[in-house]
Amino acid sequence: MSEIKNLKPECMWRNFDALTLVPRPSGHLEKVQQFLLDFAKQVGVEAFKDEADNIVMKKPATPGMENRKTVILQAHMDMVPQKEKTSEHNFETDSIKTYIDGDWVRAKGTTLGADDGLGVAAIMAIMEAKDLKHGPIEALITADEETGMFGANGLPEGQLKGEILLNLDTEQEGEMIIGSAGGIDITATLDYKEAETDKDDVAVKITVKGLKGGHSGLEISEGRANANKMLVRIVREAISDDEARLASWHGGNMRNAIPFEAEAILTLPKENKEDLISLAQDYKETFNDEYKGIENDIDVIVEDVQLPSTVVPEEIQDNLVDAIYAVHNGVWRYIPSIPHIVETSSNLAIIDILSGSASIEVLARSSSETMKDEIATSIVSCFSMAGMKVELGGAYGGWEPNTDSEIIKVMRGIYTRLFNQEPTVQVVHAGLECSIILSKYPHLDICSFGPTLLSPHTPNERAFWPSAEKFWLLLTKTLEEIPKK
Repeated sequence: MSEIKNLKPECMWRNFDALTLVPRPSGHLEKVQQFLLDFAKQVGVEAFKDEADNIVMKKPATPGMENRKTVILQAHMDMVPQKEKTSEHNFETDSIKTYIDGDWVRAKGTTLGADDGLGVAAIMAIMEAKDLKHGPIEALITADEETGMFGANGLPEGQLKGEILLNLDTEQEGEMIIGSAGGIDITATLDYKEAETDKDDVAVKITVKGLKGGHSGLEISEGRANANKMLVRIVREAISDDEARLASWHGGNMRNAIPFEAEAILTLPKENKEDLISLAQDYKETFNDEYKGIENDIDVIVEDVQLPSTVVPEEIQDNLVDAIYAVHNGVWRYIPSIPHIVETSSNLAIIDILSGSASIEVLARSSSETMKDEIATSIVSCFSMAGMKVELGGAYGGWEPNTDSEIIKVMRGIYTRLFNQEPTVQVVHAGLECSIILSKYPHLDICSFGPTLLSPHTPNERAFWPSAEKFWLLLTKTLEEIPKK
């Protein structure tokens, strides 16, 4: 029996434990979809999979609560599949190995999937409960939120009848989110004819590792290092000073995760190898000095590897490296009227250069549509000057705050009574599905909230289990006090 089943509230952690046994990386959701449908059948609630692969459940009101507004409980079923370099975990077949570390629930060598597995677990606990008071409830568990919000984008209009939406995908207990940033994916690609390697050269692999990584919305303001941005400094200088040539590059693997590791294979004259090793060590010291207090134990490793047969042509190589060096990464600007909240940012998320093909992916976010266009145009211009083909996709708008929200007023009162303190009501830089759902159901009154999570989208993801009970109390009390129709 997993030890997390003993945590409180038991109903929520028991369901989360069951969820961790089911593989559910983004893009591979067949098993978890069937798991949720089987669960609904077992507990006796209506459920179906819609045309966008979302799972919808419906539970009638408890006796005497039929006159309350219908509530939509919303979470996403997929999880970010990130793991430590040494982990042999297969996200498509293996269960998540959880354990308790003091006040935190963690996973062994992988992301935990509490984003947004705890939201799904809370919905499951509500659906099976026989002792709660509530009005009519609909549950919307969306597909592939982490890779492009495909479930929310494909949500059919008119499918849901609810008037209030409670999004259970916020990572700080005590916060009630009433607005979020929009985003857009920027993908630059270039095909090239490979050049032959100088057979007298040697080859090395340079790896930047040991970074924290993190959520590119929630943690972008912390100034965490981006492994791709660090690696390009070394590669550019090696090309300039050591006659190095770029053979391949791989850094990052999720558009919404700050890359915590990146590697490149370079060829160079054997007499310059020691200078390159010295260069890498100098940068290791520089990086640790520059990010002191933010990052810990940044490592730069140089390893001998087999000489590849081809490299990137010199002109193409220089253009690619210059573009990677120049493209913006991190906070672009803060909201002028709320200077502590990020308005616009970009994340240099994924770089793959190998075998005649280069691909670079950036996720830009902004709570301002005009500034989202501004930063996207800047990034497009940078890659276009390098001769790359640039495509935009996966765009979603921001969620504009509703300062007159009835449900927020109700929940603020409940929170204050329960915990003798005021909750924080604010907007967040992370992208939430609320904006997309609101575009299809503009009448909805929305609040997003959840238990405390740290470092989602990384193997260091952890859930602060004492916050789950407060989250559960707020959720169930809110359902009990939903306004009348």
